[in-house]
Amino acid sequence: MWEWLAAPIDPDRVHEVGIQLSWHARLMVFAWGGCVPIGILAARFFKIWPGQSWPKELDNRAWWHTHRVCQYSGGILMLVALGLILTAPPRTLSPQAILPGPHAWFGWIVLSLALLQIASGVLRGSKGGPDEAGSGEILPGDHYDMTRHRLVFEYIHKFAGYVAVLLSVAAILTGLYQSNGPNWMWLSLLLWWSLLLSAFIAFQRRGMAVDTYEAIWGPDEQHPGNRRRPIGVGVRRLGASRGEQL
Repeated sequence: MWEWLAAPIDPDRVHEVGIQLSWHARLMVFAWGGCVPIGILAARFFKIWPGQSWPKELDNRAWWHTHRVCQYSGGILMLVALGLILTAPPRTLSPQAILPGPHAWFGWIVLSLALLQIASGVLRGSKGGPDEAGSGEILPGDHYDMTRHRLVFEYIHKFAGYVAVLLSVAAILTGLYQSNGPNWMWLSLLLWWSLLLSAFIAFQRRGMAVDTYEAIWGPDEQHPGNRRRPIGVGVRRLGASRGEQL
């Protein structure tokens, strides 16, 4: 059993990679297999944190800090991994590792989408909304007013994020096959992705994918964003009646 787990997926090829290639693979898996999907789960399902007395308690930013730390960490790991593969001595790489192919194509597409995510996050616009100092003043902002600028950000950021994660799975699998990774790596990834998918399905069925706008400012329709449909597939709004019950 142990021999089979340690054996490469393709017995006709050897699993020989250099130090830089091996660390490139590890960091990319940590980034796109770990940090990024966890950050997405936090952003999609924990806008209202467990135990939060919503709507009495609004704008709990635990999800935002978790999302930001995970995505920033993933971005840093990705850039380090990119530097490792670009500077790896050709002689330390197997022929299969340096030939262009699906792994390289998927990798560059995912990298491009990641840069788009970073750029869209930086350019997401202002927040606005009721003055946090309690003055009762409503401050204008792209998010609170749901301006066209904010709408473009919402659609691009959400769509590109999910596409990037799906393509990262293809990038990881093609890279693992290209380097002829051992069987235990394939099994570990399968189990981890199954856990993430199971969590996603469970959270979605429990109705935890709540609209960001409503989670921040509450269900009152005096807020302009509550008069629009939530953005995103499967994202729901709790509504005023639910808010009164809570």
